[in-house]
Amino acid sequence: MADVLRCEGVAVRYPFASRDAVGPLTLSVARGERVLLLGPSGCGKSTLLHALTGLIPAALPGERRGQLHLFGQPVESRRPADWAGQVAFLFQDAEQTLAGFTIADEIAFALENRALPPAEIATRVAEAMAQAGLAPGWQGRRIATLSGGQKQLVALAAVLAQGAALLVADEPTASLAPAVAQIMADMLLAPGKTVLVVDHRLGPILDRIDRVIVLGRDGQRLAEGPPDAVFASHGAALAAQGIWTPLATRLRLALQAQGVTVPDLVKVANLVAHLPPHADLAPLLLPPPCPIGAETVRLDRVDCAPPFGPVVLRDVSLGLRAGEVLGILGPNGAGKSTLAACLAGLIPPRAGQRTGPPGAIAFQNAESHFTAETTQAECLAMGVPAADVPALLVGWGLDHVAGQHPFTLSAGQKRRLALALLTATDRWPALVLDEPTAGLDHAGTTRIAGHIRRLAAAGRALAVVTHDADFALAVCDRVIVLAGGAVQADGPARPVLRDAALLSRCGLAPPEAAPLLDWMERVTC
Repeated sequence: MADVLRCEGVAVRYPFASRDAVGPLTLSVARGERVLLLGPSGCGKSTLLHALTGLIPAALPGERRGQLHLFGQPVESRRPADWAGQVAFLFQDAEQTLAGFTIADEIAFALENRALPPAEIATRVAEAMAQAGLAPGWQGRRIATLSGGQKQLVALAAVLAQGAALLVADEPTASLAPAVAQIMADMLLAPGKTVLVVDHRLGPILDRIDRVIVLGRDGQRLAEGPPDAVFASHGAALAAQGIWTPLATRLRLALQAQGVTVPDLVKVANLVAHLPPHADLAPLLLPPPCPIGAETVRLDRVDCAPPFGPVVLRDVSLGLRAGEVLGILGPNGAGKSTLAACLAGLIPPRAGQRTGPPGAIAFQNAESHFTAETTQAECLAMGVPAADVPALLVGWGLDHVAGQHPFTLSAGQKRRLALALLTATDRWPALVLDEPTAGLDHAGTTRIAGHIRRLAAAGRALAVVTHDADFALAVCDRVIVLAGGAVQADGPARPVLRDAALLSRCGLAPPEAAPLLDWMERVTC
């Protein structure tokens, strides 16, 4: 198969940086091949993608070295925009890339710039919306009224409509509920497509990947090969660098520390048959217990609506107690972020009553929190004493970017900084985290899970909006499920997340660890 993409010794360095952001790398993607680019946050994955069509250095400042070819031609032989007919790019943050007023405008944008006939544009828009699971009646719906996940689906439809020979996708499933993530994977990674994808969320995509290229923290190649071979042979090395691996691989390594040996398998369902009765999975899957205190915030018969928008949730009654971590799950567009804002006191309810002190919310878009010129200055502006800033940054793995502007950080680093700022002081007894792990590597996710449980143990009341059922299982004491404008379930996390029928009705999926939970039930009976 001819190479669609080839990089030879490619490296990128940003202005004023003392080292390369990524590379030097030599890699290729053949026609019809689906390649996953994996690595820890901040290793340069997105930087490499931005260099592929010449966005770096043509639109984004930076120096690129080495040879980069698309379809046998040097990338610099065309302007970045001139590659749009052959390369479709699904960016990490749909919010920053959507340019249309309505959904139809957005999907048609690239096609209009290519001067395609209006009839063909209309046909492609309708077909792309159907592929992405967007209702035909949504063509005139305004982009501003969509949830984060719905915006990601619109961005997907715009990419599909281009009909490009090469698809490049940066974290395409990070903001999506399981059912929608499955649609995304089915469309992007269908057999025969040529795809280079960056994603930390392996569940929806791994079965469709032909080859994995793993970058280390230094932005250079750490491993490469078929997924099963890479995770079996390099699982420990990947885990040491905080890179996502399948749950079965992580469990195998953790069980080794208990003196339990299991085979090199990458599917949890296959692993269960090899577990001895004495294997202790609880500390590997479930949160450590902490005392639950008095109710901090309460919603009584509340109707929730976004500013200037219609009511999306009705008659919600729930409390949030000190020391408790509440998980908020639901499909895209179910009103999770709106409920989060009501819980934090940021949006007043349209009906009913909220009682309790004001809380803080960590937004999905981490950049919304930043106002200062450096990471260190952000901490000082939040009221953190100067003497405490170094330890705070070390605790969140941000000490090496203390002098950088927050907007220059990787997506994972930005998210960690936003959470560090909100939790650095005792100003807010109630904290609401909206998709805190989206785009994070395994090390970052584990760090956040630890901080959430530490804050709960200190008496904070926390709510976590997430699409990651395994993360909810690991950090949440209680879970509510939203769908159809109402609360469909409210109870302890473990039984709710084992209710496959409930989750399926709500467009969700059980955690990958569900077979292990069933095994734990059988062993203890």
